[in-house]
Amino acid sequence: MQNQHPRARPSTAVNVTVKDRRPREYLTERELERLTQAASKNRWGHRDATAILIAYRHGLRASELVALRWDDADLATGRLHVRRAKDGAPSVHPIGARESRALRKLQREAKTPSPYIFVSERGSPFSVAGYQRMIARAGEAAGFSFLVHSHMLRHSCGYKLANDGRDTRAIQHYLGHRSIASTVRYTALAPDRFRGFWKD
Repeated sequence: MQNQHPRARPSTAVNVTVKDRRPREYLTERELERLTQAASKNRWGHRDATAILIAYRHGLRASELVALRWDDADLATGRLHVRRAKDGAPSVHPIGARESRALRKLQREAKTPSPYIFVSERGSPFSVAGYQRMIARAGEAAGFSFLVHSHMLRHSCGYKLANDGRDTRAIQHYLGHRSIASTVRYTALAPDRFRGFWKD
């Protein structure tokens, strides 16, 4: 008999909780709002809520989010220069009005000057681990029955764009995917692709 990987084995253990199982790897827009609201109640609520908004709107990985600098964000023209990790293709994204207001407020309220947009209490760049912990805590505070992790924001962006009917190639370039094979997972999940299959 072949050895099964522990994760592949049907779980009947008592210590496995609902939070150990995620129903999916993305959040809906309504769920994102819940997460943002929960994060906004933190000690550094505006920073945390803005980080979630920017990561979601631009499909940023944790390392990409914490590496953002103020010179990447041209608030006067509404442009964000996105540098991708994992050999992803860089791009320039438009900054929406909600993002612009949040970033300007963050800039005004900064206690310590820093070239980085998201910083810790001491003014040093927000760490990947710190950002990931913040997302997980916000997920718990929002009452999700599954573990929320930072990469879900990137997946949520792809899912939202695909669900809105955006061109697959455009989504690929927006998310910085080198291969379109990484992008089609989102279009495969979009329910609108089945619209009109049945006529009642």
